[in-house]
Amino acid sequence: MTSSRESALREEICQVGASLYQRGYTVGTAGNISARLDDGWLITPTDACLGKLDPARVAKVATDGTWVSGDKPSKTLTLHRCVYDNNPNAHGVVHTHSTHLVALTLAGVWQPDDVLPPITPYYVMKVGHIPLIPYHRPGDPAVAARVAELANAVRGVLLARLGPVVWEDSVSRAAWALEELEETARLWMMLRDKPGALDETALAELRDTFGAKW
Repeated sequence: MTSSRESALREEICQVGASLYQRGYTVGTAGNISARLDDGWLITPTDACLGKLDPARVAKVATDGTWVSGDKPSKTLTLHRCVYDNNPNAHGVVHTHSTHLVALTLAGVWQPDDVLPPITPYYVMKVGHIPLIPYHRPGDPAVAARVAELANAVRGVLLARLGPVVWEDSVSRAAWALEELEETARLWMMLRDKPGALDETALAELRDTFGAKW
């Protein structure tokens, strides 16, 4: 029997997916969303459109990886599990093929360990350091292994030519951080004359006042 918490998480995944899809953060059947349960995980089905998810068809997977219910789990399940297995505070993971972030990987990121400079206070506070993972085919276990190494140190990564993977303490908060990341990429890409990063004094103030991790 489905618990009330699981039912709420299924609804949240579908609501977040629809919101991201309607606003162009993902298209077609690209992207996936997952949430941690006490007895496993929920994850969007393979080749599902995030804009048309059905709560009852969201896949449930047991902690040992067994497919329990719903449609077939996304092929990125291993990547999501690497986040959850290595970061106990992660309760939601969102992956999209957001246009400006994919474009950033094609045009060239700011630095391999920081794909964007700290140009706005909310990027510093809500996102933080985002490293680039060089291109591998979708589902390549090398990506999951690298994410496992980074899962407890950062809030997300950017996959070259594929887009961001962001995790937080809920699905909604992961999506909000991803949105801030994408909007910062859009701002960076649209500016012909690139602005300087916030200086150390400004960064220290954000750390002291808001607990920013930069």
